[in-house]
Amino acid sequence: MRLVAMLFMLWGIINLYSCTSQSDADTMKDTPSRGTIYISVDESFRPVIEQQIKMYEASFPETKIIASYKSEADCFRDLAKDSTRMILVSRGLKKQEEEFFEEKLSYKPFFGVLAYDAVVLLQNQKRADSTFSMERLKKLLGGEEKTTVVMDGKNATSTVRFLQDSILKGAAFGSNVASGKSSKEVLDLVSNNEQIMGFVGFGWIGDVYDKEQTNYLKKIRMTLLQCTVCDDTSLYAMPSQQSITYLYYPLARPLYYILKENAAGLGTGFMNFMSLERGQLIFRRANLAPAKMNLNKRSGKINED
Repeated sequence: MRLVAMLFMLWGIINLYSCTSQSDADTMKDTPSRGTIYISVDESFRPVIEQQIKMYEASFPETKIIASYKSEADCFRDLAKDSTRMILVSRGLKKQEEEFFEEKLSYKPFFGVLAYDAVVLLQNQKRADSTFSMERLKKLLGGEEKTTVVMDGKNATSTVRFLQDSILKGAAFGSNVASGKSSKEVLDLVSNNEQIMGFVGFGWIGDVYDKEQTNYLKKIRMTLLQCTVCDDTSLYAMPSQQSITYLYYPLARPLYYILKENAAGLGTGFMNFMSLERGQLIFRRANLAPAKMNLNKRSGKINED
């Protein structure tokens, strides 16, 4: 009898612990409308992603998306950590990266394009130059043209990688190319010195509804670059939603999400939000080109009898 009583007591303790653990697990599990996740975002996309997070958390008050803004290379390092659920960068996963995560996680993270951004060449309003051919841009980045150029970070940002891959074809930057601490520092340096040019993501300077950005445009301007898809190579384009959409502006680039989630959690909810109408309208309002939805304006007329 004593043995039977001890067995019943042991069973009760195990059952209680099991119920408690299950309850804790249910409490910790996030959903699209509840919970907390950590994401990493390339710093050049910060302004528009801050707007996306603000709107999502306002729509779902029980959610918290904690974003770290850093270089693209650091975002990919974070993706390998258990604590980081999603990254927002300018490229998708390479085949070997997919294979690595499949081996590590037993499933492949999925990724896709949310919007199209651009890398913008900035100059002080007092500079005489206003147009750059692609050949001249290559000379500027390679150091043949000695104007000081400032990038948007000291590490491997998406802007640095994009320019090195697309313009220099993997060659090294010239000694005239320097690194700023952030995109904001690039804006400040170009604003205060007519001898300096700089590169930032379009999201830092293209939002006409952002008072801080429009104030910067009183001191700096975006440079016209040669249109490489136009039949007339003498045409030059300013970065804009239209020129990014139709690739008239040659330094257009994608904004990717990479999501490490095999169930419908908060990461999936946030990704869906950015992919559907409300999120796509936020990209559009920031003057980026939405990738998931066609949001063209249509004219209408009402006939009154």
